[in-house]
Amino acid sequence: MRASGVVAAATALAAALAVLAKDPFAEECRRQEYPPSGPRFKGKIPTYIINLDLPPSERWTQLAHDKQTELTGVLQTLKKMLASFAPTEKFIAALESKFAWIGSTLPYPFNEEIKGIASAINVPLGDIVVFNIFYEIFTVCTSIVAEDSSGKLYHARNLDFGLFLGWDVKNSTWSTTELLRPLMVSLDFQRNNKTVFKSSNLAGYVGMISGVKPGIFTLTMNERFSVDGGYIGLFEWILGQRDGWWMSFLTRNLLENSTSYEDAKEKLTNTKLLAPAYFILAGNKSGEGCIITRSRTTALDIWNLDLKRGIWYLVETNYDRWKDPFVLDNRRDPAMKCLNQTKQENISLPAIFNILSTKPVLNKLTVSTTLLEVSEGHIESYLRDCPTPCSPW
Repeated sequence: MRASGVVAAATALAAALAVLAKDPFAEECRRQEYPPSGPRFKGKIPTYIINLDLPPSERWTQLAHDKQTELTGVLQTLKKMLASFAPTEKFIAALESKFAWIGSTLPYPFNEEIKGIASAINVPLGDIVVFNIFYEIFTVCTSIVAEDSSGKLYHARNLDFGLFLGWDVKNSTWSTTELLRPLMVSLDFQRNNKTVFKSSNLAGYVGMISGVKPGIFTLTMNERFSVDGGYIGLFEWILGQRDGWWMSFLTRNLLENSTSYEDAKEKLTNTKLLAPAYFILAGNKSGEGCIITRSRTTALDIWNLDLKRGIWYLVETNYDRWKDPFVLDNRRDPAMKCLNQTKQENISLPAIFNILSTKPVLNKLTVSTTLLEVSEGHIESYLRDCPTPCSPW
């Protein structure tokens, strides 16, 4: 090909990418979205107390009973999807048996809690085990930590769940995302009738993806896509190498037992994991906020709030901050644009809710939005919807 032809081809490719890079679903930063109402608001979520003084097998019984119909519906959908890739029913049965065995190898108390949920709603143990590990495969989320001019810290996240799990062409929705919304619950974990931590979670899922330890820290977790992914950690676990943590079990353990921001930060940085992850952590003092980018074995980056350098907010989606996001999934730049427009002196939980309500940060995968404030131990969560036209992810 002549040089002129190469240049022409390169120019055409650049033009095509530029068109792709401009998200056709993007919109101007939203205002007046809080308190939630209108078509982007699907409802509040119920609150349950999880009594840590009970035996692990009994802690989730009431919640499991109340959400039995919704949970079994999601489990049946996941099994149907799995069956579409499986060669025979015998293979499916063997796979269920293997997942049940994995359940028996999980660390205490998570193993007993999962067994208790399976028993409470009379489903195979392997089904609940699958439900408790599929977060690490099918999620794309957005988390924000911001500090206002007075030094008060805010933390919020959109939970985007169900990627590639059943696109409904007629309704322009993800089938699994629609099924997951009714499973969202607010949880108050108590010991001796006192709150240990609070979380926004899916009923039947015993790990933690969002939580606040009142007066100490807030924590969210986002999936990190990597070739050294969770499937490798799962394979190692099956082979008996079990020195790594399931990432949502680690966050649950820290919310339950860690006593400071620095302690949580150290453990999120150094603990070996089964899957790569982003941990978004905020404390209760000015400057206590960070995003920890993890491989399975080490911390690749720790990005801290730094008011002296003008870094008053941090945004994490599902891409390393030193790399450009995937051209068809850029939620990072729209979120940063809206934060910059809002400005530090105007930041608040309602202001962040507006940002998380702006397309494509809000998208067809968004199940819920959770707002966290550490000093008052505050958490509030809302079910979301993204009216068409809206980005699939």
